[in-house]
Amino acid sequence: MEFRLLGMVSVDTLEGPLSLGPAKRRSLLAALLLSVNTPVPVTRLTDCLWDDAPPLHARSVIQGHVSRIRALLADGDAAAYGVELATLGDAYALRSPETLLDSHRFEELLALAREQRDARDAVAMLKDALSLWQGPALAGTFPGPALQAAAHSLEESRVAAVEQLARAHTTLGEHDQAAAVLRTVAAAHPMREPLAASLMAALYRAGRQSEALDWFHRTRRLLVDELGVDPGSELTQVHALILRGDPLPQDGPDTPADPVAAPPPEHPGPTGSSDGRASDGSSLPAPELRTGDAVPAPARSGPVALPPLVDLSYPKDLLPRAPRGFHGREAELAALTRAAAAEGPICLVTGLPGVGKTALAVQWAHRNADMFPDGLLFADLRGFSDTGEPALTEVLREFLPALGVPPRRVPESASAAAALFRSLTHRRRLLVVLDNVRDSATVRALLPGGADCVTLVTSRHRLDGLVASEAASAVPLDSLEPQDGTELLAGVLGKDRILAEPEAARRLTELCGGLPLALRVTAARLAGRPQRTLAELADELADERSRLTYLDVDDTSVSAALRLTVQQLPPDALHQFTRLGHHPGSHFDPFTAAALAGTTPRAAAAALERLAAAHLVTETAAGRWELHDLVRLYARTLDPGSGREALTGVLDHYIATALAAADTAQPGGEPCFTLPDGFRRPAAVRDFTDRASAMHWLATEREDLALAVVAARAAGLDDRAWRIILLQWPQVVWRVRDNWVPLLNIALECARAQGDPYAQSRVLTLLGWVLSEEGRPAEALALLELSPPLARQAGDRLGEATALINLAVVEAAQGDLETALESCARAIVLAREESDAHTEMLALQHLARIQLTAGRPREALRSARTALDLGPEHEEAARRALLLTVSGEARLALGADDEAVLLLDQAAEEAERAGYDEGAVRALATLLRVRPGEGYRKRYEEAVRRISDDG
Repeated sequence: MEFRLLGMVSVDTLEGPLSLGPAKRRSLLAALLLSVNTPVPVTRLTDCLWDDAPPLHARSVIQGHVSRIRALLADGDAAAYGVELATLGDAYALRSPETLLDSHRFEELLALAREQRDARDAVAMLKDALSLWQGPALAGTFPGPALQAAAHSLEESRVAAVEQLARAHTTLGEHDQAAAVLRTVAAAHPMREPLAASLMAALYRAGRQSEALDWFHRTRRLLVDELGVDPGSELTQVHALILRGDPLPQDGPDTPADPVAAPPPEHPGPTGSSDGRASDGSSLPAPELRTGDAVPAPARSGPVALPPLVDLSYPKDLLPRAPRGFHGREAELAALTRAAAAEGPICLVTGLPGVGKTALAVQWAHRNADMFPDGLLFADLRGFSDTGEPALTEVLREFLPALGVPPRRVPESASAAAALFRSLTHRRRLLVVLDNVRDSATVRALLPGGADCVTLVTSRHRLDGLVASEAASAVPLDSLEPQDGTELLAGVLGKDRILAEPEAARRLTELCGGLPLALRVTAARLAGRPQRTLAELADELADERSRLTYLDVDDTSVSAALRLTVQQLPPDALHQFTRLGHHPGSHFDPFTAAALAGTTPRAAAAALERLAAAHLVTETAAGRWELHDLVRLYARTLDPGSGREALTGVLDHYIATALAAADTAQPGGEPCFTLPDGFRRPAAVRDFTDRASAMHWLATEREDLALAVVAARAAGLDDRAWRIILLQWPQVVWRVRDNWVPLLNIALECARAQGDPYAQSRVLTLLGWVLSEEGRPAEALALLELSPPLARQAGDRLGEATALINLAVVEAAQGDLETALESCARAIVLAREESDAHTEMLALQHLARIQLTAGRPREALRSARTALDLGPEHEEAARRALLLTVSGEARLALGADDEAVLLLDQAAEEAERAGYDEGAVRALATLLRVRPGEGYRKRYEEAVRRISDDG
């Protein structure tokens, strides 16, 4: 949870921002946050909400807003963060850790920046502080005097921070950056003379004299025109110095000293110089180095004199040999080269176990060895090993001798050894490869001290801390592409063997998921068995139940590599990981993960973040994760007994979510409202805000819903399977020609296996309608004739009405118009008896269409008008467009062309706005027959093209 005052007043949670409502409520919350942990009297709150005489019921209004804020905070799980809105007599107090408040964190960062001796550190902190601002302070609140004063005070702090940042940039000689940060705030405060003076000074120091003078004249004109005064002494003094071309003082004239101190000299003291001589020119004696002392850093200029303890006869190359059979990864190698070009870079190679991180790092190191004449250091930090990580001194006892320090001269303490390492690497061009790192702290202790050194880190974790604190450049490593995977196999097995079975080689690469470790194990299995074909091994790997077993040879296996990562997971992340293995789909979000694990979406999201940091799951889009195939198989082996429970949980999640999506996409039109026996409602169900979001979810999840159906059938959960299929009906209706028949046939099989007449009727109704839309009327009629009796048997009168409507459509298409009219009339009676206006409207729409086909335009017009008169609350865009179209066609049949064109034009426009291209095509096609020269052709062709593009 986070409270924001620096911009729109808001409360952010893991689930998104809370809906605070009107400006008065935001104002009340802002007033409480500005005095967080302090009682705020009702009288002061009243002043914040009204700037003149408050209403008589002001106290009641405040109480109502307080009550609503309490409810919102409860929804955001405020208690878990130590947040409470308390009533204290005639006052309210919002109790909260101050760290949850962005304005508090802003002030903390400012204070820390002022304490920094290194201007670089100050710049980083000030940038972080200013990044908290998302707009004008206290935006969205009632603009009364009390809150305006508070907003002004916060804005003053922001301006002061910008000025402080500019001074820090100036200290570093970064004058263009200083001018850039000052220009925006100076433009927002054009008559603030100190700001204008600072900006002029920054522009002048950056060599932009004309811009500096232009800013002076602009400010002078504003002051004269708006206030009738001339510029003050500070501004005129800077102007005069610029005109004379004189150097400006570091902080400008008449301004206080810079609070951000410049970096201290590396060799303080009045008697020494960078060339090792005393102030009188005589040589200074070299200090005696004792064990445990750090070597003083050499000066930044002049020749480097190595300390006496260094013996250059020691080896400087600790790299392992270059990996055999290395293929591909050109993009990642190039990314490492680019990252290494920075000053003192840290390059971070991350990825899941077995993806080839070490091979990439070592390969790059060997390719670029000439860049590092002073040494190539390598250490396996065993961050994911059963043997445990080496001590820091153990690693330094390898590094320091490689730099020429005799083993007996290596300091005993880790801190002294690390200091000596940093000193010896200060002016060298050195590569340090730290392999298998578990956390950022380990890396920091082993960073070399020189700006010309490169540190290359590999880890199964993302090491976000290293990116944040050390500006490490991340190079994530993914699975190999199929071509590179087959090249890796060829490197071990020989090209002739791969060329003999190219399809089998590609299949092996796919079954190994492009994971280099799995491919090497596969190649090792085949290398010693020349008589065995690649196709035979591919057939064995195709069985998921035994695939991991085949990917195990001697001391190398995919399972062992994954185990070393998984064993370090905290219990909640481990529980989530084991349940993800039973997910039948290809991707998951926090709601799906929560259903698998029996937790909440918030807990699942936290666990997924941990798993993503360990590269066990991959976030492919915001809030959307995937598992590598081999990782999924491994996860499934960890807790096989939980498989049915996890599957049932995710199936019930899909049912609950699809119900919510269908209800949002087609309010009142839900065809499946009974829940299966033993249904377990998820802890939370996704909330769809509109039809578009609901339809997007149904479209995005279609593949995973189909996979869930297959898993449900295999587990004997047919009652879940047919519901998951049927609940996709809004998407079926919207994209009816999108190959739904195979899935609906599975639903029919499941319903018949259950012996459930309700389910059979519902599936037959939808399947028959889809077949009719696909131009298969005979098949549709055979199925639809079975549906009404089954619905009557189940007591599902609305289901019977819907079945009769779909049956009428097919009967009409077959030319049996009278029977079709009777079916529609019966459906209308059933809908009215059930008081279901939505179904009645649907029946009237089809009745009107059939009446028009039968040559009864007046009856068709009357039926369409009756449907539209049922009220807009029962309409949806597609239905209304179709009713307007049939009304227009009926008017044409009656000879009222002008009225017809108006109705058809309205139908086309409403269909286009709703994205209902089929409806637009129907209305526009009729318009083209009546008004061929009215410009409808282009709209018609575009709608047809969109339908074609959608498949």
